[in-house]
Amino acid sequence: MTGFTESIESAEQLTVAWRAMVLDRNADADVRDLPGIAVRWADSPFSFWNCITLTDQGAGADLLAQRLRQAVDIMRAKKHPGLLWLFEGLLDDKGRTALASAAEQAGLHHAFPGTGMAGDLLPVPDPVHPDLTFVRVRTDEHLLAYADLQSRAYGFPLEAGRVGLDGSAHWKSEMYAYLAMRGDVPVACAATVEAEGRLFVAFVATDPDWQRRGYGEAVTRKALHEGARATGLTRATLHATEAGAPVYPRIGFTPNTPIHFYTLKE
Repeated sequence: MTGFTESIESAEQLTVAWRAMVLDRNADADVRDLPGIAVRWADSPFSFWNCITLTDQGAGADLLAQRLRQAVDIMRAKKHPGLLWLFEGLLDDKGRTALASAAEQAGLHHAFPGTGMAGDLLPVPDPVHPDLTFVRVRTDEHLLAYADLQSRAYGFPLEAGRVGLDGSAHWKSEMYAYLAMRGDVPVACAATVEAEGRLFVAFVATDPDWQRRGYGEAVTRKALHEGARATGLTRATLHATEAGAPVYPRIGFTPNTPIHFYTLKE
């Protein structure tokens, strides 16, 4: 794939995977596909379930500014805050040059950076780590442990993280979601799910007290291994935070597009 094509793939994977996960949280979620804008908004206290992304291909400065204003109007109409995901690889050169100022003028704050990644890397071997066993998320207790790992890793209030996963049938059946256990203690987690012929990696996290031991990589490999074994898929995609980005090339992922995450200005 070319870089531009992979940027399209990365954005489309978000819109496909998030649609199912957002509707799992709120059957009345806003999941519209508007011209140049995809809305995936559960209006949940767990802000990752409140998502907008721009979908125009090759957008220049003027179209970018228009779409950002439209996205901000949608975000301001919601009860709970969320994130605008901006895939830089979808913009043309003028759009990329104008991005920072256009976001500022639209009323957006740059929250953190990320990276889209993909690779024809499956299957991966079933991982072995001397400290860990792996448990698939099948019960409400597992979901709670997964949610709490997310909250500790990403700085969410515990209650918001629990609202994000509590009672989810989707996560217990459709997702290949795994906890990495050190004895009886869950220390890391990762999930994969089928999304339009790819295995999409979602919500990898390691407890801050147990980082830099390879636990996040190991449980990601487990989720990839089991997801590929169940689906037969050979290509995988993900969206990495800055902290997680160094891990995934070791598994076989290749970076393809910078991602910018924006919140509304206070």
